[in-house]
Amino acid sequence: MSKPAYEHPFRVALHDTDAAGVLFFAHLFRRAHDAYEAWMASLGFPLPEMIREGRIALPLVHAEADYRRPLRHGDGVQVEISIAALETSRFSIDYRFQTEQGTAATARTVHACIHPGEKGARPLPEPLHAMLRACQVN
Repeated sequence: MSKPAYEHPFRVALHDTDAAGVLFFAHLFRRAHDAYEAWMASLGFPLPEMIREGRIALPLVHAEADYRRPLRHGDGVQVEISIAALETSRFSIDYRFQTEQGTAATARTVHACIHPGEKGARPLPEPLHAMLRACQVN
């Protein structure tokens, strides 16, 4: 992963952990989505507003993660976001979950652009596509 386009800190909360005392696997995606929402808002594309307007939606069409070391209650984590791929109607985001000990996990989400009332993909709006392109580091 190259230089991050955005960084989002969080601390692992007790409610994030499982019976073994480590981050429950599904909560990695919740934390990734929290970072994604904050990043989109910082770019001027707040998801709550986009959803209310109802002109486009950016649903996940693929998600994957690799877990390298446990994240425990109280751990400080920095989520680093980078654009992995950008196409006409979809984009991929890489997430790196960093702690003082190094990379604890990585994830990737792929988002497609759709109109909520129609079937199939549609092109990303040009202002959003341009902003994502500006965040892309080659």
